[in-house]
Parts: sequence; structure tokens; C-alpha cells
Amino acid sequence: MELKVDPAAKALIFDLDGTLLDSMPLHYIAWKEICKEKLDFDFTEEFFYAHAGVSSDNIFKEIKEITGKDFIPHNLATQKELLYETKIHELTLVQPVVDLAIAHHNKLPMAIGTGSPTAGSWMAIKAMGLDQYFDILVSKEDVPNPKPAPDTFLRCAELMGADPKDCQVFEDGDPGLQAARSAGMIATDIRPFANGR
Repeated sequence: MELKVDPAAKALIFDLDGTLLDSMPLHYIAWKEICKEKLDFDFTEEFFYAHAGVSSDNIFKEIKEITGKDFIPHNLATQKELLYETKIHELTLVQPVVDLAIAHHNKLPMAIGTGSPTAGSWMAIKAMGLDQYFDILVSKEDVPNPKPAPDTFLRCAELMGADPKDCQVFEDGDPGLQAARSAGMIATDIRPFANGR
């Protein structure tokens, strides 16, 4: 089985964490550490992967409801992202997805649509040398409603000058796949092709 571009696709959109970058284990460590230290909350791996693609702010809002503790979700989300950024040097690539992106560079318009913040995303992209293939990135900060709403991917399509129905989205999370389908795009789950997932 090989990861392929759909014959109908005229533009490609890639999620970042867990799709282009094998960053999910590092994000999980950051989540676990911050939740233990600040909230004494056991952030399980099952909970983490069930929320793949959901913005940190929205995950912390849910944790606030679960724990009943009083804190500002955005503040802890910022702290979590800063902790993740200290681990960027440990990143690896999801090679089958990156290979596909490289193969279609300058052949089809391409963009990244992520639920992570802009600054940390570009930092990771540059650290892994992917900035030579992508110049369009839409983060949770660029849209009114992050995934699973379709806004992120619709904005990617707009910036590429592509019709949403002609876009193929590569994703590793259920909220992101839902967002792609809601946007009327071709949704491709990369999990069967990713290492150890």
C-alpha cells in the first residue's frame, strides 16, 4: 500500500503534527508534564490521540470542565507550546508523507493547515528543512474556528487559489479528517502509512 495523490486533486494540504512531522510523541510529553505540574491531571495517551488536531486552548477548556479547576486555558496552552519548543531538536519526519510532498513540490500548489500556533509551527518546519517546500501555513491563530471546523483548510484553499473540492487533505487525526470532509475536500488518513502508529 502506497500513499498517493488522488487523480482528482489539483492542490494539496498537509496537517503538520503527526502528518509531516512525527511530533506527536513530543507534544504528548509536553502535555503530560504541564498537566501533572500545573493541574495534577493525568493526561493519558488515549486522551491525547483522541484530541489529535484539536487546538491546545480547546483541550485545556475541556480539561477545565473535567477537573473543575480554576485556570486560564490560553495561559496553560502557551506554556505547553513553549515546553514543546524546547524539544524541537528531537523531531523526526513522517517520511512517506514528506516524500509525497517533495515529489509534488512545484507541480501542485501545497499548504500546511495546523491546529498549532504559527510561531512554533514555523520553528519546527524550519528545523526540519521543510520551509523550502512550503510557504503557505494556516494555523489556529488565522481562523475563527479551528479543527474540527473546516475553516483552516478552507483558508488554505483560498490562499492557494484552489477550489475546495479540488483539494486533497492529508491528516492523522479524526478532527482534521472531519474538517476536511466538512470543507468538501478529499480526505486522506495517513495513519496506515505512518511509522509505529
